[in-house]
Amino acid sequence: MFGWLGGAGVGAAFLMANSSIGPGFLTQTAFFTGELLTSFGFIILLSVLLDLGAQLNTWRVLAVSELRAQDLANQVLPGLGYAISFLIVLGGFAFNIGNIAGCGLGLNVLFGLTFSQGAMLSGVIALILFWSREIGGMLDRFTKTLGIIKIGLALFIAFAAAPPLGQAVVHTFAPEQFSVAAMVTIVGGTVGGYLTFSGAHRLLDAGIKGKEKLKLVDQSAVRGILISTLMRYILFLAVAGVVVKGVVLDRENPASTVFCEAAGEIGFRIFGVILWSAAISSVVGAAYTSVSFFKTFHPWIEKNERWFISVFIVISTAVFVAVGKPRDLLLFAGAVNGLILPVALAVILVAAGRENLLNGYRHPIWMRLAGWMVVLIMGWMGTKAVLEWIQKAV
Repeated sequence: MFGWLGGAGVGAAFLMANSSIGPGFLTQTAFFTGELLTSFGFIILLSVLLDLGAQLNTWRVLAVSELRAQDLANQVLPGLGYAISFLIVLGGFAFNIGNIAGCGLGLNVLFGLTFSQGAMLSGVIALILFWSREIGGMLDRFTKTLGIIKIGLALFIAFAAAPPLGQAVVHTFAPEQFSVAAMVTIVGGTVGGYLTFSGAHRLLDAGIKGKEKLKLVDQSAVRGILISTLMRYILFLAVAGVVVKGVVLDRENPASTVFCEAAGEIGFRIFGVILWSAAISSVVGAAYTSVSFFKTFHPWIEKNERWFISVFIVISTAVFVAVGKPRDLLLFAGAVNGLILPVALAVILVAAGRENLLNGYRHPIWMRLAGWMVVLIMGWMGTKAVLEWIQKAV
């Protein structure tokens, strides 16, 4: 009965999904549902197609090449892997500061701790997790447990909010409104930056690679997207149930409004649990994946992986405690991550056309075409986002 939840393949799916379901995930879903109402369901549906185009290409190519993304990129063009690693680690570090901030807010809601106290306590918990047991097994169990908790609690809030299910289903396929910005933000928040590589690198670490493992790789990739989409759609229904009643969401923290309106004080506490669970799982995912992008550059780094992960978490926590509101850094990271997906995916697709890098495997043409479509769409919008950020900064 519970076989679906076993194995490193499912662990990789939950790692990818939980890495994406962070504080930003909650805020983005609430904000765009408030803006588009039930038509946001169509954005979720369309984003799934783009997510799958990016993730299936990436996971398949990395699995058959038996190389992590940075090493494969260096095979395509010497030095390219270092450049991609720098971008991904930069984006992962900046967003990890936001994840730590989410941890602080979650524990503030639950126990009344200050943001700094909650952030430091969460940082310590993350460190204990990485040092208490074998990294791979810990990641699999931890991300599965938190993933199930988040989905279960969000489902309770969705029922309490009494969303217009019929209208939501109809507008998921026939929307009344559409937003390109919403679509790009949701795709970037699911498979942008380091996110799509988190599960793929976990599979490689678990020894799941080669052409004979492609079925398991595909299943894991699809499951990761479906888990993330399930959580987003449940949250979308909860928000829709609140906003159709005329409730105005708080601009600074729209998700908290939804939980409070749906279930009162209990809803507010549930929001704290979900926010902390989302944030701490993203801290773990960001730290693990970011370090995986440079640990293969030298045997000494790979041997001391736990120490590098620990330093990553400690510095992220220290920056949040010192700065408090890393807004500019997060805006910059959002712009950079908007470009990481098309750049990294383009490298993967170039490698997909070189059988010598894929141990004789021939990547399906239809899958490559779908991937290039994602590159074009996200490349255009990512460039636009970076230019807008630079204009605001200047």
